[in-house]
Amino acid sequence: MKVVFMGTPDFAVQALQNLAKEHEVVCVYTQPPREAGRGHQLKKTPVHLVAEQMGIEVRTPKTLRNEEEQAKFAALKADVAVVAAYGLILPKPVLEAFPHGCINIHASLLPRWRGAAPIQRAIEAGDAESGVTVMQMAEGLDTGDMLMKGKVAIDAQTTGGSLHDALAALGAELIVKVLANLAAITPQKQDDALSCYAAKLDKAEALIDFNQSAEVLERKIRAFNPYPAMFFEQDGERFKVFAARVVDRHGAPGEILEQDKQLIIACADKALEILLIQRQGKKPMPIAEFLLGLREPLKRICSGSL
Repeated sequence: MKVVFMGTPDFAVQALQNLAKEHEVVCVYTQPPREAGRGHQLKKTPVHLVAEQMGIEVRTPKTLRNEEEQAKFAALKADVAVVAAYGLILPKPVLEAFPHGCINIHASLLPRWRGAAPIQRAIEAGDAESGVTVMQMAEGLDTGDMLMKGKVAIDAQTTGGSLHDALAALGAELIVKVLANLAAITPQKQDDALSCYAAKLDKAEALIDFNQSAEVLERKIRAFNPYPAMFFEQDGERFKVFAARVVDRHGAPGEILEQDKQLIIACADKALEILLIQRQGKKPMPIAEFLLGLREPLKRICSGSL
């Protein structure tokens, strides 16, 4: 097939690579380069960089809502567009430009999580599994007919990062299967009543509130690892927490129950033993190393911050 690929982050890279082995990728659409770092230099997206290495034409429009961009898209005369975390709304003329429309690689078992952050929200909610749904795109938010699914278990060690990588690999595998068997696949409607909205991650959510239960916070710490990373603040310094476990200890929320060889902080229900932490300007470190480097003991943490 002649394929147009539309994607932006690392999640989409392996799907592009797999498709290019089996089909003719005639063009790649991705988000425009953005300023990054202290020098504010323009940085190309992961998909942009890989597409250039593969010698594929790259386009970076800021919108697809104007007729000129839609005409350029249609002029590619591809058979299908494959979309993976692209980041732009696709208007109806784009969705209908090619014979097989636009097919999306979505990182959840639809209709469970629709929206921008299905990977993290599944872990945060305590779901036992996640997965990838390859779907025919429609005008609604992740509401199109489902073509194929694959599942991945979520366990007590699953983080946002590990689940991201597993689903990226699964999605890259499934999209090749879908295109190879497209004529034989019967699309399935979604049950809208079963859907949840996976809201975009907000950095304000990453502030640890010890007035919540330890179980809720432990899941959120895993979900937000590596980004945006849960944290608490004390004496003007931010401490990022990348791993913790629930322990059956009790105290006032935010009270430091132990900080000798372990760091245990009371929550609304039970407590968190912090296992992996990062100081500002440092790399993440095991808790024993962190405690040895503290000049002053930590004090009670009120709603995440003093």
